Amino acid sequence: MTEHDNPTGTTPQPRGGHGTDVATVEPAGDPIADPGMHPHEPRPTDVDEKAARRAERQVATLFGLSSLFAILCVVSYFAFPIGDDPAIILGFGASNVALGLCLGLALLCIGIGAIQWARKLMSDVEIVEARHPVASSEKDREEAVVALNQGISDSGIARRPLIRNSLIGALAALGLPAIVFLRDLGPLPGGDLSSTVWKKGMRVVNDVAGTPIRPEEVEIGQLINAEPGVFFEENAEGEPKFEGTHLNQAKGKAAVILVRMKPSDITPAKGRENWGVDGILCYSKICTHVGCPISLWEQQTHHLLCPCHQSTFDLADNGKVIFGPAARALPQLPIMVDGEGYLVAQSDFHEPVGPSYWERGER
Repeated sequence: MTEHDNPTGTTPQPRGGHGTDVATVEPAGDPIADPGMHPHEPRPTDVDEKAARRAERQVATLFGLSSLFAILCVVSYFAFPIGDDPAIILGFGASNVALGLCLGLALLCIGIGAIQWARKLMSDVEIVEARHPVASSEKDREEAVVALNQGISDSGIARRPLIRNSLIGALAALGLPAIVFLRDLGPLPGGDLSSTVWKKGMRVVNDVAGTPIRPEEVEIGQLINAEPGVFFEENAEGEPKFEGTHLNQAKGKAAVILVRMKPSDITPAKGRENWGVDGILCYSKICTHVGCPISLWEQQTHHLLCPCHQSTFDLADNGKVIFGPAARALPQLPIMVDGEGYLVAQSDFHEPVGPSYWERGER
């Protein structure tokens, strides 16, 4: 198109595909301005002391109810029978319903009370905090301490002892159900951890077949997994003396190993000179670290290794720990031969078997 074809002298505008003009795009304007903080509106409790006192009583009441429900939870534990003839509420066990309801309400009241405290009584101010690097400077740390102290001051916990004391009471009362429930995990062991079923004259038998063991049947360098023969015996009515959970618990503590080495290789401690029979010694099978069963036997070194954490015991030297995390020697069972030529125990272990802890040592 020439200049004569456009007598107005203006620049021609492009046209759309269907004969319509294409709209021009205006340049973007400035971003929306920061509106700033809205004017602060005080709460009723900020301007009315009566409202503040009323809110304080509400919060304290909620904390007090929490204490009450926690106590009722403990009362319910003892009040509703369980077992073969349990009390029933709405088709469910009364004990479970009462315990769950009371404990849930105790926690709910503390939660609602804390929310009410924050919404109505703690300082109501708007705070703007600029972003800062992840690593804090000493100045930032000092400011954090100041802010923490300011938060404590703003909470009013020092000025409102009714709320403070009722909250402390509610939190303390929540410990009562925890104590009762933990006690219900099972009966206390009492002296069960310090003794086993071994006693004088009880035969040492193979832990699979239950056959008694003669000294001549044990070769030098051999290890035999064994246990008390009482587990294979029956009472006067022809029933097993041990069965079910009682059997498993007794087996777990009384499991032993028999090993035989040259008598000249053994260094018995004072008082243990007659605890073996012609180089045959008997030790607990339970590691004194965390209670793993042990049977990894090195014939040449007389070392017994635990497969769990590699604790190593020298059976030629009274089960002494020579490597690993175990803190106590492997307990030794004194043995002898009975009138029929079988290996039997002289007594129970002279020290507790199993894992060690701060109160466990020689009896």
